[in-house]
Amino acid sequence: MITVLFFAGIKEEMGFDQLIVEKNNITVLQLKQYFESKYPSLSFNQCMTAINETFVTDEEIIKDQDTVAFIPPVSGG
Repeated sequence: MITVLFFAGIKEEMGFDQLIVEKNNITVLQLKQYFESKYPSLSFNQCMTAINETFVTDEEIIKDQDTVAFIPPVSGG
């Protein structure tokens, strides 16, 4: 089981900021593909991803009890 955190536009699109997922030992890319298949209007292509508050690549393995954060690019002024 992993905790997934959503920020900015993704959080707004999904309507919530956190979700518990019954998956583990998958890559970040596989998790992104899972969410894109469930929520076709979302794209995680430009998102930064962190596992347990450390930025990672799409090849990183997500383990049981990890916390994954998807952080899309934001702009402001």
